[in-house]
Amino acid sequence: MDSTIGSLFRVFPSDPIMEQIGVIICSQRPRRAGPQIATFVLDTLKQYQAGHPSSRPYQFMLIDLAEHPLPMYDEPGIPSRIHSSAGYAHYHTRAWSDLINSFAAFVFVTPQYNWGYPAGLKNALDYLYHEWAGKPAMVVSYGGHGGHKAAMQLKQVLQGLHMKVVPHHVALQFPDREFMERASSGADLGLRVFNEAEPGERLWAQEGKDMHIVFALLLERLFGEADEEFGLRNIEGCACSDAQSHS
Repeated sequence: MDSTIGSLFRVFPSDPIMEQIGVIICSQRPRRAGPQIATFVLDTLKQYQAGHPSSRPYQFMLIDLAEHPLPMYDEPGIPSRIHSSAGYAHYHTRAWSDLINSFAAFVFVTPQYNWGYPAGLKNALDYLYHEWAGKPAMVVSYGGHGGHKAAMQLKQVLQGLHMKVVPHHVALQFPDREFMERASSGADLGLRVFNEAEPGERLWAQEGKDMHIVFALLLERLFGEADEEFGLRNIEGCACSDAQSHS
């Protein structure tokens, strides 16, 4: 990658040593559960961060695809041949490029539509290449059956972009039809991160623990440092999935 890309693309003022990890809301529907679920994912990852200090500082930021609408791919050039934002023909592409290049890693929070992930997400991915390439990524899917098929397809595409993809994903399955109807209407889902100090059951408590494990693997890809308590040591006991087939 061109060594000047970072200086050309970065638009957010931040400590140069503080790595930014983007949590991407992959749904763009007007009524959607995406922001709530992505916030739940974000809070879960912050919980891990608080309990597992890293020698390298990092912070999170939500990226909502609905706030960055892109027309169907309309660049005349091929993204893999463009090495700076100035090489794009359209302002919307340059702005998207600047945003994505300011992050060091990504957590994709995606719904499943007809056994696949949203078309808007594929379009947003296809606009760029070098801004994605070489960066760690993990996938959290959600839906009536957890969204495994969407997660598997998305991971394959991210690998095609030469991202450092964590092979395991976390699937958040809706517990019943009533929950699904509330989610599809954008109603409050009452999501709260599991806390052992607080009594009562929490939806996706186990998935939250799995998310910690998968995120530890993402940080290992980002910083080259393994978490001795999580990561590969615990992946065998994790309910998260890799190359298995799911409905």
